[in-house]
Amino acid sequence: MFRQMSNQLAAAAKTTETPKAIAPTLRSDIYTAIDQTKSWLIGGLGQAGDGITYGPMVATIQKYFPDTKMGLENIGSAESEVSVVVCGVTNMILEMSKWEGMAGGMAMRTWSDALVEAHGRLPAGSRKDGVAKGIVRGISQNTDITLMTKEFTAKIQIISSLKSVCSRIYGAGSADARQAEAVLSSRLI
Repeated sequence: MFRQMSNQLAAAAKTTETPKAIAPTLRSDIYTAIDQTKSWLIGGLGQAGDGITYGPMVATIQKYFPDTKMGLENIGSAESEVSVVVCGVTNMILEMSKWEGMAGGMAMRTWSDALVEAHGRLPAGSRKDGVAKGIVRGISQNTDITLMTKEFTAKIQIISSLKSVCSRIYGAGSADARQAEAVLSSRLI
């Protein structure tokens, strides 16, 4: 009886361990998710807020973060859908940075540039505002900062890229940009 219990505990401990190496497909899935999200934000692959076309991005994110779900309260709202997707892709990049710090920093720079470019290509209006709020909320409030690398140089590069998104979307020095950067900074301290 004792042997059976100890075997069960040992099996449970093995399944809850953190991986010893980076997932082999993480890097390619990150760049796939970046391309899909950029197209989705612009409107080439459906559009944010339509309630159905976020599926491919969430499926890619769920490979690495299976608990990521698009709750019913998020469906149909551009801001909420964008927030979940942006948070998921950002977390994937932060996860990669734990294993390969500089590669994570470069991926974060690519990601931030893609987000800003996609936002810039949207026509002015309420949808553009919702996408902006979703991007900033996904980065500054929902991202799991504990996934970030401990390497100093890569960490600074990642933080700089994340903070630049807020000011590049809302405009440097604007009240919205300062507020988003303050929220992000408070989480990083």
